[in-house]
Amino acid sequence: MKIQDIQAIQLLLSTPKKIAIIPHRGPDGDAMGSTLGLYHFLLKNNHHPVVVSPNEFPDFLAWMPGSETVKIYEKDKENCTKILEEAELIFTLDFNALHRTGEMEHVLAKLKAPFIMIDHHQKPDDYAAFTYSDTSFGSTCEMIYNFILFLGKKEDIDKTIGTCIYTGILTDSGSFRFPKTTGTTHRIIAELIDLGVENTEIPTLLFDNSSFGRLQLLGRALQNMKVLTEHKTAYTTLTQDELNSFDYVKGDTEGIVNYGLSIKGIVFTAIFIENKEEKIIKISFRSQGDFDVNQFARDHFNGGGHRNAAGGKSEVSMEETIRKFEDLVPTLKI
Repeated sequence: MKIQDIQAIQLLLSTPKKIAIIPHRGPDGDAMGSTLGLYHFLLKNNHHPVVVSPNEFPDFLAWMPGSETVKIYEKDKENCTKILEEAELIFTLDFNALHRTGEMEHVLAKLKAPFIMIDHHQKPDDYAAFTYSDTSFGSTCEMIYNFILFLGKKEDIDKTIGTCIYTGILTDSGSFRFPKTTGTTHRIIAELIDLGVENTEIPTLLFDNSSFGRLQLLGRALQNMKVLTEHKTAYTTLTQDELNSFDYVKGDTEGIVNYGLSIKGIVFTAIFIENKEEKIIKISFRSQGDFDVNQFARDHFNGGGHRNAAGGKSEVSMEETIRKFEDLVPTLKI
């Protein structure tokens, strides 16, 4: 981050302010970890921060410190709009284009307060007055740690802030398995553990907290999986009826897409999830090695993300979406 930007932000934060902090729609561990970590940091520095999420976050993140204070735009549009309009400063974390907030985009686009973007995805839009964007990081939470250091406030990082940052790094790094996990990542984790962050308890809260319905849904997704061996590709599907039959709640499909990559020889995998309410097929892509799912999602499924992890959507039926995907796969250099 440029030194003049850091100085300008330090000046902005030198007096107490009403601050809105916003994750992307469908917030994951990194989005919630970064927003809540920043929330506690700003609170500690005498500001008046509020996290405004476009929609509900998954139940398996509800244990995070401060999660009970998060305002949900979809549930209370009038109050959330008022909070956003009264904010003197707005942080957008873990996304870099306002359309990633869904309906909230229309409110955000009209705001006069300065925006600060902190994000690790490719091709950021230019809506922010200050942008800290770096695709070399495996998580926005690691960038939040750096951001606090940039402000000269490392001593403010305590167990609460550290717990939030740890959660985002853990989830977005695939439990430290993904390529952007560096020695620096592990050194930050070590410092957080030294602050008292419960490194054995947090993975249990995140990953060993499933309902029976969620496990049954995973079983159905594995049953539905198709393997295109000659193209090093696997994919699976879940219809709305299948979601309903296993008492689906938000977050139950998290991580299912990764199972395809556990098959020997597979380097590209996808999951297609029907959402009848929004009339879309929600898609997640994952890859190993050099195959760029970010570019694939951008080119063909109105999405984007990272080289090895991206998302997209389709507005036609499941059958048409799968047909398009299967027609595309043989043309790819995997």
